[in-house]
Amino acid sequence: MSHDTPHDPAGEAGAATEPAPVVRPRIGDYRRHLLVCTGTRCTQDGESQVLFDSLGAKFKAAGLNDGELRVKRSRVSCFAACKGGPVMCVQPDGTWYYNVTPENMDRIIAQHLVGGRPVEDLVFHQGPAGG
Repeated sequence: MSHDTPHDPAGEAGAATEPAPVVRPRIGDYRRHLLVCTGTRCTQDGESQVLFDSLGAKFKAAGLNDGELRVKRSRVSCFAACKGGPVMCVQPDGTWYYNVTPENMDRIIAQHLVGGRPVEDLVFHQGPAGG
């Protein structure tokens, strides 16, 4: 009596191949990295997300989207600093800002990101500079 084995495609040569190699990510050069809290506890009505979404055009207008002054921007879900939002941090400077309204963001762009000087009346913490 014959015992037929069901067809098992996992046992074929194709299934035994090695996984694809992990590709190393690439990020272009940048001078500063702006981390913006877009968490729901930081602001009401999505103000932080609106602020973050406006940064592409603001950076382009200020010459911060490429070149020597390029600023990379990233969303962060929570900094655990939920008062006075929108809150953001500029690295490697270690400068933390609060009350980042669109008008205050314009000041931060001109004075800090372009000019290199923190906007002191909006700084709530100065951590160690990384660089």
